[in-house]
Amino acid sequence: MKKIMVAGVMAAVMMAMGAGSARAGWVHDGGIERREWRQEHRIDHGIRSGRLTPWEARRLMAQQQQIRWEKQRMISDGHFTARERMRLHQHMNMASRDIWRMSHNGMFR
Repeated sequence: MKKIMVAGVMAAVMMAMGAGSARAGWVHDGGIERREWRQEHRIDHGIRSGRLTPWEARRLMAQQQQIRWEKQRMISDGHFTARERMRLHQHMNMASRDIWRMSHNGMFR
């Protein structure tokens, strides 16, 4: 009985260690991905409604691409620190303001 219990505990420990190492390189922050999606949706809506000129849309999409590249660079080492997250949110805040300003500047296509 003791051997079975020890084997069960060892199996549980091995599974826990395996799960921890499998997640070691995995980084996820759903808030950032949701914001990226919403901002791109706002740009698409501005294009469809005519509130964004083609030049403005290109500039905003390039800004979104820069944010995606920056995020990939930050998570490439498997660690997404609080400082990196804060910096990425700051850049997304600037992009959000740019989307609002360009959508509300009175220029229509």
